[in-house]
Order: sequence, then structure tokens, then C-alpha cells
Amino acid sequence: MKTTATPIDACRVCGRPFFAQPLFRFVGMPAVAQNFPTPEDVAKDRGTDFDVVQCAACGLVQLTCGPVAYHRDVIRAAAVSPEMADHRRRQFADFVSSYGLQGRSTIEIGCGNGEYLRWLQASGAAAHGLENNAAAVDACRLQGLEVQQGFVESAETRIPGGPFDGFLMLSCLEHLPDVNGTLAGIRANLTPCAVGLVEVPNVDMILAEKTVSEFMTDHLLYFTRETLETTLRLNGFEVLDCRPTWHDYILTATVRNRSPIPGEGFAAITGAVRRDIDAFLGRFPPRSVVVWGAGHQALAALAIHELGHRIAYVVDSAPFKQNRLTPATHIAIRSPDHLRADEAARAVLVMGASYSDEIARTLRSDYPRDLAVAILRPGGLDLEAAR
Repeated sequence: MKTTATPIDACRVCGRPFFAQPLFRFVGMPAVAQNFPTPEDVAKDRGTDFDVVQCAACGLVQLTCGPVAYHRDVIRAAAVSPEMADHRRRQFADFVSSYGLQGRSTIEIGCGNGEYLRWLQASGAAAHGLENNAAAVDACRLQGLEVQQGFVESAETRIPGGPFDGFLMLSCLEHLPDVNGTLAGIRANLTPCAVGLVEVPNVDMILAEKTVSEFMTDHLLYFTRETLETTLRLNGFEVLDCRPTWHDYILTATVRNRSPIPGEGFAAITGAVRRDIDAFLGRFPPRSVVVWGAGHQALAALAIHELGHRIAYVVDSAPFKQNRLTPATHIAIRSPDHLRADEAARAVLVMGASYSDEIARTLRSDYPRDLAVAILRPGGLDLEAAR
């Protein structure tokens, strides 16, 4: 059985070019790791050549060949190990307990014959599975496990029973030609704050020990801790923890589905600042208040709070800004000397960001004593600091 698809010429994760030279080339290697020829068909078996390359941008090590034909199927010979069984039971129990997944819907993406899914269920989660191989799905269902047949191809993939509060993806990611599509599809089937365990072979150990025999066509991607975290973050996950496990052969990442920053807080602060500005301007005759500052924060504040027709002018000490207009709000920009000579000015609203306190001190020492001063802070106007 041969690998499929055409060789790639850019990183599977970030799309950027590889370094000009491969890290190394393998010649006459097994074309697949999970199909063994019989004596009758051994004459048809042929070795294959492949390059190991590294992305010059994100650093991910990968093969340029296509995936093996069975890359969607999960095959786990190691699941029979008593030591591995004990490791998984403790790992799943800790995961479910730490993130409150008792009784919550948790799916294993690529569950094989249900070897791990049984232990996930025993840990207290409401365990579900997704597996591409039909015979493996049947084997799971015979054990009474809740398993659907399928594969996560893209963000359009929908898994029956979702959205899920937790997920596992154990030793699957390294096989996939479209990592971004699969991770996007997983996210599309999760609740907003869902957590997950993602595991891959630990390439930090492989590189440190020069274990070249770990490279094979079944594994297209070779993650270090750094590149695994980068891949997960680029695909919308917060990495809560990432560390070597299982005798350092595995990298285990605990992740959370990234949620957007709440926008309500910005709206509330904007409203509070607007009220402060309105109250300050209301103390003085129309257009007798001057703004000091024509930096980007001041320009934004002038527009956000619609001050174009309420401010007499803007003061800024940069000569190249003077005698011009503020963008969008079209307020005249004057020099500090103009303010010093302006007897109609009654107050100054300082919008100098990190320079605001220095500007306020200058106003107190070098300008008329009856000139009221307020400083625009992130949460509103500061009248005390300006005195």
C-alpha cells in the first residue's frame, strides 16, 4: 500500500516555505507501518523515499509526502499494555476531575476499537467516540459504547451528540495532511469553554536522542513542544499545559476552546467616560474647552466621544501637526503658545496618554492659574491629579 496525494511544498500548518535544504532524506523505507506483506505478495512490496523538512517560519518538522491510505483510521497495538492501561485510567480520571467533566459530554476523536473510551467512561464522563473505520465502530458498539462513524474533515463537519464539553485526540494529529481543517472541525463541535487533551509523539526527545528510526510515512508531522503549542494556538485553542509524558515519548497538551474577549466591558467604559466628559464640558461656556494632545489615543477619543463641534481646538507641541486638522473630527490643531495667549480658553482636557501627567504639571506651572485641567484616564476623567 502506497502513500497518497502529491508532495507538498509549504508548511501544512502555517503555509510558509520550508528551509531550502531538507533536514535529511530516507531511502528505501517501509511505505506503510500497519500493513504487512504475506509471503505470497512480498514481491509486490517496495520501499519508498521521503524527505524530512522544517518550516522556516513556525519551525514544524514534517514529511513532504502524502498521507498513508488509512490515515483516518486509529490502530492501537499498544493499548493492550497493562502499564499503558494504568497510565490512561489515572490520566483520564485526573482530567475529568480537574475540569469538572463528570457527567459531561466528552468525545474521543479517533477512538479505534474503544480501548481508551472505556476508561474515559469509567472516569465519570459521558463518553462519546468518533472513528472512521467501520469495523472498529462495530467493535465499540458491541461493548455498549456510544460511537459514531466519521472523520473530522473541516469546520463544516458536524458530529452527532455535539456540542461537547471535552475532547480527547490521542496520537492522531501527527497522521493528518490537513491539521488546520481537522482542528477547526473539532472546535466547531465544542461548547465555548470546552477543554481537551491532545497528544502527539514527542519530537523533542527524538531530536535530542537522534532516534532516526522514529521517522516513518505514517507520521507526516513531528511536533516539538513549541510547534505543538503554536499549532494549537493558531487553530483557536488556549494551551493550559503542555509537557512530556509516558517516559517522555508523548507530548500531552491540555487545551481550552478559545472564547472571544467580552465586548460589553468596552461599551460600559465608553459610556462612563462619555458621561464624565459631558459633565466636564457642561461646566464651561460652549467651545471654551481645549484638548491637549493629538496622538493616536486622543484622535480616537475625539471621534468616539463626538467632540468635533464641542472643542475649541486641539493643542499639540509637534510643529508638523500644528495648523492642520484632526482626522475625521476636523478640529484645528494649535501650538502651546496659542493656548497661552488665548484669554477665551477656560479649561483643558488632557489626552496625552503616558505624557498626560507631565502636560498637566506644565499647565499648572506655566499657564493661567484659573485654567481648569482634567486628565482623560482609561476609566474616566481624573480631576484630582490635574490640580
